[in-house]
Amino acid sequence: MDAPSLLNRFRGCLLGLAVGDAVGAPFEGLSSETIYRDFGSISRLIGHLDLEIQYTDDTQMTIGVCECLLEKKSIDPNYLARCFQLNYDPGRGYGQGVQRILEAMRRDEDWKHLVETLFPGGSFGNGAAMRVAPIGLAFFDNSGRLRSEAEESAKVTHLHPLGIDGAVLVASAISMLIQTREFNANDFFARMRSVAATEEFQWQFTTAGRLGADEMISFGSSLPAHRSVTTAITCFTCSPNSYVNTISRAIALGDDTDTVAAIAGALSGAYLGINAIPTHLLQKLKNGPKGRDYIDRLAKDLYSQFAATRPDET
Repeated sequence: MDAPSLLNRFRGCLLGLAVGDAVGAPFEGLSSETIYRDFGSISRLIGHLDLEIQYTDDTQMTIGVCECLLEKKSIDPNYLARCFQLNYDPGRGYGQGVQRILEAMRRDEDWKHLVETLFPGGSFGNGAAMRVAPIGLAFFDNSGRLRSEAEESAKVTHLHPLGIDGAVLVASAISMLIQTREFNANDFFARMRSVAATEEFQWQFTTAGRLGADEMISFGSSLPAHRSVTTAITCFTCSPNSYVNTISRAIALGDDTDTVAAIAGALSGAYLGINAIPTHLLQKLKNGPKGRDYIDRLAKDLYSQFAATRPDET
């Protein structure tokens, strides 16, 4: 099978994120035991999905990162904050902390002080990681620029080293995968281990590399970045050739299902391209203002602005 084009990987990444987010959203907060008892096989359920699905704050904030990159060609923290504020819809399931920050932005208050003081030492949640995919796409062939842009994007809301590292790691994973023809888990884990800046993530990727891709390992599936980011990545490494199996694993773990499935779906889409996402799932993703077609357009625009002039080696 031929590798997908770079453009199709861009589209697969962003739409894979949105679909994973939307499919995972109804299960958020449920335990893995409850999900298995009440719903059985998630992959079978996804295969017969016949309801409209809607993305959450994960995708809405990802859209803001896209819009900032397309307008500024880099992460301008103040402009990114404005994008977040303009897109903010409280009904999308935002966490209490980021809600307070976004509401402060709307009231033109000192939101930067709130980011610094709301969580002692800064937030180490997975919010920066869940929205960073566009940076992994835009700077896929420049690891130094990718790191600095991912860090800047994270610091708008997350100042803790774990929250920042989680964002850098997801962006880096995406940059690796859109350039990969044949996935090798050992090489991938070793590269991820070298990217990690914090001891916690270094240990997690070392452990995952020792166990290999055949054994699913969960470091947690909850809100903290170090309790969900590596887990989302291993959901992909266990099923690198199946988008449905990747997001099904993420959802079946329970807890922060939308975010874990969003990150896992972004990775799967970046590697497999848009054609790996079942058509019925794309069709069920709610359209309209800033819906499915808008996300697809953002992916195409990111490709045009950041990648179209590069040789398509994939």
